[in-house]
Amino acid sequence: MPYLAVAIGGLLGALARYGVSLIVYQPNGFPLGTLLINVTGSLFLTWFYTLTQERIHIHPHLRLAVGTGFVGAFTTFSTFTVETWTLYTSGRGLEALLYVGLSTVGGLLGAFLGYLLAVRQSSLRFADSISEDS
Repeated sequence: MPYLAVAIGGLLGALARYGVSLIVYQPNGFPLGTLLINVTGSLFLTWFYTLTQERIHIHPHLRLAVGTGFVGAFTTFSTFTVETWTLYTSGRGLEALLYVGLSTVGGLLGAFLGYLLAVRQSSLRFADSISEDS
């Protein structure tokens, strides 16, 4: 059953990734869509895992479907490396470095913001449950 959960999540994540790639403008061939996907994926995955480990208990198969399946298919390191290499080999080395830097810093910032969001949401939920018990 976990394989099915990952497969369904992966299908939906791949479709979402393809959809984003169709609608996000790529200025002068700069891979803005992949950058956006990887940064938002980092934010979402950290937020999701933090909440589901700390406060919200969900079925392990749902966690696999969303985290490993959906986000795993939605974000992609292989596309990132190919796009970086393409920028570099087409004489756009500075843009390749910019892309690597923005992706790395953006991904880490997204993860940090996802964590802060999850902590804030879980502490608010915890505070609400305390006031309801009083």
